[in-house]
Amino acid sequence: MILAIETSCDDTCAAVVTADGAIRANAIASQGLLHERYGGVVPEIASRRHLELIDVIVADALESAGVGFDAISKVAVTQGPGLIGALLVGLSSAKALAAARELPLVPVDHLHGHVVAPTLEPDPIEPPYVCLVASGGHTFVARVDDPRSYAVLGETLDDAAGEAFDKGARILGLGYPGGPAIDRLAREGDPEAFDFPRSLPSGHSAAGLDFSFSGLKTSLLYRVRDLGEAETERRRADLAASYQAAIVASLVARLGQAIGQQAVRNVALGGGVAANSALRAAAGELCQELGVRLWIPPHELCTDNAAMIAAAARFGDPLEYPRYLDLDAAARLV
Repeated sequence: MILAIETSCDDTCAAVVTADGAIRANAIASQGLLHERYGGVVPEIASRRHLELIDVIVADALESAGVGFDAISKVAVTQGPGLIGALLVGLSSAKALAAARELPLVPVDHLHGHVVAPTLEPDPIEPPYVCLVASGGHTFVARVDDPRSYAVLGETLDDAAGEAFDKGARILGLGYPGGPAIDRLAREGDPEAFDFPRSLPSGHSAAGLDFSFSGLKTSLLYRVRDLGEAETERRRADLAASYQAAIVASLVARLGQAIGQQAVRNVALGGGVAANSALRAAAGELCQELGVRLWIPPHELCTDNAAMIAAAARFGDPLEYPRYLDLDAAARLV
């Protein structure tokens, strides 16, 4: 079995996953309320909280899986990308746990975890497939022919989709985290009430599948300014619904292009934005129209979690003891 640890941002996570991809435990401790007062994640606070929680979360994962450490054959951990202080907490813990029993350790690319999360049981996706990953820090569409790696077809040129949700929520006074807040409020509004731009730049990647969301955020800011405080308050739900619709339309348009260009029959979503109800519905309609099958991970596998890190570790190259003792975290992985 694989014991996996994930601490790339503000969620302290540990999971136990079998070699064939069955999730035995997936423990997550979120710091959302801790950072809410600041309107976003404070790296130093996140790192300190990881230090407080990491041992408890690992113990919880093992207990929930009903196994002791003797059942663990290797340890996996997120090496990056992410907040460097937060990553170091998870990496140090993973190295200590692995070294104490001289187990192999698998360093994992956080984004690879999102891409291969659909390969986990009970209904694993089969390559080749196209995967749209949309989160707070990253937005890209990739092709997967072999779960050991992925090829990026297009990516955001500025803000990530999740970042656009968070910034939009801040403009609308909805607090943090912004994605769930906009999703909830949008259900009460009209997605066609306001015409926000669907930015789809071309010529920036070989496949022409890049994204841009910074102009959308600016458009919302100007619309709120022009409406004024009272009218913005009255039409807040319509603004949220229209803003969300523009983000979802851009994501789904690029996903549709990728499916057509790559001629695949299997499609997956990943990342925290994949928990958005409008995106899940729109992607489902798109794939039904195109006659392809869509895999959408359950909510707990969309946001940051350690089960997806274990999923990537199943296809990664383990480092034998003591080779990993000088392994370092990376805010960005090349």
